[in-house]
Amino acid sequence: MKDFFYAIQDFFETFLFVPFNLLREVELENWWFANAVTWLFLAILVVCFVYWMLQLKGFNDNDEEDKSISSHSYL
Repeated sequence: MKDFFYAIQDFFETFLFVPFNLLREVELENWWFANAVTWLFLAILVVCFVYWMLQLKGFNDNDEEDKSISSHSYL
C-alpha cells in the first residue's frame, strides 16, 4: 500500500508538476511569464463575472423577480 502512494507522488512530481517547475525557474528572469497561470485564471474570472452581471441585468430589466418586501410568514 505504501508503494501505491509513492507511485502517486512520483507521477505528480515527475510529470504533472513539470510546467510549474519550469515557471518557478523562470521567475527570476521574467515575473510576468512566471505568473502566466495566475493571469489566465484571473482573465477567466473576469469573463465569468462580466457574463454573470449581464445575466443579472437582463433578468432585472425583464422584471421577472418578485421584489416585494415581506417578512417570514411565521413572524
